Amino acid sequence: MFKAIRKLRESGVIGINERNINYVNPNNPRKLLRLVDDKLETKRVAQAAMIPTPELFGVVRDARDMKNLPNLLTRDDGFVIKPAQGSQGKGIIVVDSPLRGGWRMASGRRIAMDVIRFQINNILSGMYSLGGQPDVAMIEYRVKFDDVFGKVSFKGVPDIRVIVMRGIPVFAMLRLPTAESDGKANLHRGGVGVGVDIATGLTQRAMQHDKLIELHPDTAHPLENVQAPYWDDILMMAARSYDVTGLGYIGVDIVLDRDRGPLLLELNGRPGISIQIANRRGMRYVLQEAEKISAEKHPAAKRIEIAKELARAAPKNGAVKVDDDPSAGG
Repeated sequence: MFKAIRKLRESGVIGINERNINYVNPNNPRKLLRLVDDKLETKRVAQAAMIPTPELFGVVRDARDMKNLPNLLTRDDGFVIKPAQGSQGKGIIVVDSPLRGGWRMASGRRIAMDVIRFQINNILSGMYSLGGQPDVAMIEYRVKFDDVFGKVSFKGVPDIRVIVMRGIPVFAMLRLPTAESDGKANLHRGGVGVGVDIATGLTQRAMQHDKLIELHPDTAHPLENVQAPYWDDILMMAARSYDVTGLGYIGVDIVLDRDRGPLLLELNGRPGISIQIANRRGMRYVLQEAEKISAEKHPAAKRIEIAKELARAAPKNGAVKVDDDPSAGG
C-alpha cells in the first residue's frame, strides 16, 4: 500500500488533501468563492467581461415567481432549470421540446408541469444547494448540441473542463454524457471523462467511474484523437475567468453550442482531481511551475502561450521549466 502511494506521489498525482491545502485554500479567498458558488453571480461577472454564457430566461425565487412559471417555460426549443447554488449536476432538468401536457427531456423521458413545480420547490428549499441553504431556480437557454462530438456522446451536451492555475490553463478534460448519466456530462453520475491536450485540443485518453476505457460505453466509438473546435477561444475564456474572479485555482466548464460557439457554463472553486485519471498524468509538476509565474504581469494571450509551452514540456516525472520573461510575446 505504502509503495503504491509513493509511486503515485512520484508520478505527480495529487489527492484531495493536497489539492485543498496547497492549491484551493491559498489561492481562493473565501470572500471571492461566492462568485463561483452562486451561478447567478458567475453569469453577472462573466457578462460584464463579455464572456459569452447561456441566456438567462428568468429566475424563480418564491411563490410569486411560480405564478409566472408557465410564461418562462414557453420555449419551443427547450430550456434548462438549475439551482443557482447546486453542484455535481444535482437538481438540473434539461428540457428538449414541448409535448401535449408536458415536455420531453433531453434523456427522452416525458415530464409534466406538476413535476417541474415540485422540482423547483425542492430547489428553493435548498435541497441541492451548498450547505442546504435556501436557493433560487434559474431558467436558461438550452445549449444546442454541436455535432463535432456526436460520435463520442450519448444524447445530452458534452462540456469541457479546464483547470486554471493563477490564470494559466494547465489541464483539460472533455466530459461526455452517457445513458447511465441520463444525458448529463457529469462524472459522478456515470459520464465519461476524456483527457485533452492543452497544447493542441486533441483528446487523448478516457475514463469512466475512475477506470480507464478506450471506447464510449454507448456509441462504441474510439475516444482518442478527436479535435475540440474553437480551442484557442476556449483557452482564452478559461484564462480570463481568473481575471474576472480573482480566484487562483478554478475549474472552468465550457459547452459548445452549434449556433453560438463556446459558452461559459459555470466555474468551480474546488474542482475534482479525476481529471488526472482521464489524462493519465499527475498535475503536481505543472501546477508547481504555473504557481511560480506571476500571472498579473502577463495578459491572457501570453498566459495561453505559457500554458501550451508547459503542456509540451511536461515530462512523466520531474519538473518542467518555461520562460517567464514578460517582454517575450503578447
